[in-house]
Amino acid sequence: MGSQALVRVRRPVVGIALAIIVAAVFAGGVAPEAAAAPRTEVGLPLANEANPYEQPVARMVTLLASFTHWPDRPETLRLCLVQPTDHAGGLTSVEFARETGILATSVTPRNVGAMNCQIVYVGRMSIVEQRAVTDAFRDRPALTVAENDPACRSHAMICLLFEADSLSFRLNIDAVSRSRVRIDPRVLRMGMGASQ
Repeated sequence: MGSQALVRVRRPVVGIALAIIVAAVFAGGVAPEAAAAPRTEVGLPLANEANPYEQPVARMVTLLASFTHWPDRPETLRLCLVQPTDHAGGLTSVEFARETGILATSVTPRNVGAMNCQIVYVGRMSIVEQRAVTDAFRDRPALTVAENDPACRSHAMICLLFEADSLSFRLNIDAVSRSRVRIDPRVLRMGMGASQ
């Protein structure tokens, strides 16, 4: 398995913006250990409550996009949601597109390779299917995010980790280094520090 780092970001329930907290974490430099890094807290859903991960996922993807540099960044980034997904509902709203400049499009594993995607969000599928998707974007300027790959075996650059009370992600440094997009060095330093 390649080099990976576990990064956790905390979002207190009282409503402090995730981006502000993460910016403070990144500005502080290298995280000494993965276990010491903060996490995004989410509550367990009640019977009729919406998916508690949708908004944290939307914030996380927005944050990751803000620390990513494309060779020719378009005014509006295209986010391809490779279906089926479990926690991507917050990425599909009109408000999300207007506030972030990221336009989400639902695609299938078969047709995603033909799309011009700057961000590829890989949903719930087998590791073989996930690798087929990430391999299709290996030589293209795209940020790849896996929803259902905690061990990061899909070769996605970012692998989301869902726990009962938190959302975190694993940074796949090998995939980042092979990519045609650049991740802000503060994120890479944080990842390298967390993986030691």
